[in-house]
Amino acid sequence: MNAVTPALTSAADSSAPAAGERRTLSLPTARELREQLPLSAALQQTIAQQREAIRAILAGEDDRLLVVTGPCSIHDTRAALEYAERLAPLQAELGDRLLLVMRVYVEKPRTTVGWKGLAYDPYLDGSDDMAAGLAMARRLMRDIAELGLPVATEVLQPMAAAYFEDLLSWVAIGARTTESQIHRELASGLGAAVGFKNGTQGNVDVAIAAMQSAAHGHRHFGVDEHGAPAMVETAGNPHTHLVLRGGHQGPNHDIASVAASRRALEQAGLAPRLMVDCSHANSRKDHRRQVEVLETVLDQRLDGERSLMGVMLESHLFEGKQPLGEPLRYGVSVTDACLGWETTARLLTRAAARLRQAMT
Repeated sequence: MNAVTPALTSAADSSAPAAGERRTLSLPTARELREQLPLSAALQQTIAQQREAIRAILAGEDDRLLVVTGPCSIHDTRAALEYAERLAPLQAELGDRLLLVMRVYVEKPRTTVGWKGLAYDPYLDGSDDMAAGLAMARRLMRDIAELGLPVATEVLQPMAAAYFEDLLSWVAIGARTTESQIHRELASGLGAAVGFKNGTQGNVDVAIAAMQSAAHGHRHFGVDEHGAPAMVETAGNPHTHLVLRGGHQGPNHDIASVAASRRALEQAGLAPRLMVDCSHANSRKDHRRQVEVLETVLDQRLDGERSLMGVMLESHLFEGKQPLGEPLRYGVSVTDACLGWETTARLLTRAAARLRQAMT
């Protein structure tokens, strides 16, 4: 494996603000970055078609399994693009039974402090060159979309979403932000389908409330395309669903938990459409157990549980994870541990084969 060697020096202490002081540094507006890195008419049409394909799965009009797969986070755009270049032909091979969407996560939530993702600190050195990070994130998403792959990300900072939301076919709202009114308002105005994760405790009620909120139109504080403060008005997003990721009490992808979540959605008047995040608490934070979780989801689908419409996998070129340090191994996650590519390809190929077999 090749090595990536990031600088480890932090921004100079002399540039840090004093206690009680806040400094600002201008960034390009979302409109400016979109003009610098525009989408061709053909690519816009492709993304529109990809969004519609995902909506069809959510509506039960397409019985393929939606699979959101890719690195836990993007820290090396070259490795991410290589992953995409491997995933695209696999989609062509398995596309009759699976719709593969690539995770391109450029923001990472932190429990306390730590590296916040490509959009914040693209050089992994504490310099926090957000202008460069936003440009790198948009360019990478565009390159991946041009390979014919739908792009997915988790939206963490609502102000960052405007820089690349036109490239997204699927969006996650994480367990820590599903309860946030700001993220629900944001989701109500997105053109992509949105998956709300259950809360960190494992409770699905907050995600169901988020789906109900996002389905309605909102007027909320925001910025316009020029970066000026604005009132934003949205129409509501009917293309949302629940993502089961487990919780502090353990996994929630088992038969009883899935049935309970389906009933809760139906009682709330929502379409019972569920995605299972095979990582996090569902795998008990052991990346290798994602294989077992996916097999359990497939077993339930093949036994007639039609509410299970998708899965999410954390997968990179090579297995495991590594701490930020010097040097970095190429294609290995610097956040959560991931499955390696070979395991991922075998797993998805087997999943498609099982789903095909059920049709005969």
